[in-house]
Amino acid sequence: MSTSGYTSLPDDLPSPEDDGLAAHLPGLELPIINLPATDGRHIDLSGLSGLTVVYAYPRTGVPGQPLPEGWNAIPGARGCTPQSCAFRDHFADLRDAGVEHVFGLSLQDSDYQREAVERLHLPFPLLSDHRHELTTAIRLPTFEVEGAKLLKRITLIIEEGAISHVFYPVFPPDRNAADVLAHLRRGREG
Repeated sequence: MSTSGYTSLPDDLPSPEDDGLAAHLPGLELPIINLPATDGRHIDLSGLSGLTVVYAYPRTGVPGQPLPEGWNAIPGARGCTPQSCAFRDHFADLRDAGVEHVFGLSLQDSDYQREAVERLHLPFPLLSDHRHELTTAIRLPTFEVEGAKLLKRITLIIEEGAISHVFYPVFPPDRNAADVLAHLRRGREG
């Protein structure tokens, strides 16, 4: 499979359906779990003040390495790089809308994620839940590919340690940051 085109999405990607696996998340208070971040810190999402946006994604691809077999056919799998780039490109707008913290989240370890942060010039860290602590504790939706557990694409808006809004399923992934921004702006107007 070709590894070119990580920053764009094929036109024929299947859209994920809402399987109900995120219905329990709005209003949930987050447990105290310290997640390693690509900037060397450990982040406890439950202890952050203000507004936080966490977009969870299956995995980032690395140029030159093939995607898993059939990756494009899995609804919601493809698009981690375009999603991250969209949050990068809307970062200043999100901050202007009152977001104090933006994080990407995957089950990949921080060393793997650090390559993506550097290559994509992300102005925020990625969080690693490689031990599946947060995923298990709050029952984030997952799927398996080639024997690896991966997060389904989901975005959480967290206020003072509790999930106030959930975007699930997320599709198309490259529009997720703009959708989050529109939601936040509607909330300020209302």
